[in-house]
Amino acid sequence: MSSQILLKTEAFIREKLAGDSSGHDWWHIDRVRRNAVHIARDEGAEIYVVELAALLHDVADWKFHGGDDSIGPRTARDWLTRHEVPPTVIDHVCEIIATVSFKGAGVATEMSTIEGKCVQDGDRLDAIGAVGIARAFAFGGHFGRAMYDPDVPPEQHQTFAAYKSKGGPTINHFYEKLLLLKDRMQTATGRRLATERHQFMEQFLDQFFGEWRGDR
Repeated sequence: MSSQILLKTEAFIREKLAGDSSGHDWWHIDRVRRNAVHIARDEGAEIYVVELAALLHDVADWKFHGGDDSIGPRTARDWLTRHEVPPTVIDHVCEIIATVSFKGAGVATEMSTIEGKCVQDGDRLDAIGAVGIARAFAFGGHFGRAMYDPDVPPEQHQTFAAYKSKGGPTINHFYEKLLLLKDRMQTATGRRLATERHQFMEQFLDQFFGEWRGDR
């Protein structure tokens, strides 16, 4: 039964996110699932819950729904209920979806279960490193944001409302979120996997600013 639900959910998400150009496409979901399952195996988490939550974590992302952060868990709950997933699993998956997102530099987003930690770390791994850099610029381009503007400094958002209203250049996003993620990983496996990706972003930024200044 669980394997059938996963297959149906995968097909549902593949279709729903087809054509996305913002870095939140099916392949993002697939990478997060693989990251999260890898972490879950190391950390002893329940794989089914982790995989289901990873597949559904961006089923209706608030960034594409007017800032409504309730639509994701609501859409996931409807899907899982219609497919007769046990209520305890539905509650667990929906709790993970509701709390998985980064909400600003000054906003704590700790997960209450090991399954949630695995999914959150898996999602955050896909936001950093080479793939994370590519996704950041895809997202910025999708929303018509400048690549970089030295006259617009990064902000350290202290509330989710402030973070949701942000619209600065893509380079600012590194300082407002991406470079903060390594130290916010909640599992030992996630922290280990984040180290190299974090270093790659620092190298990229060093190269970027050198080229921007014209001394490289």
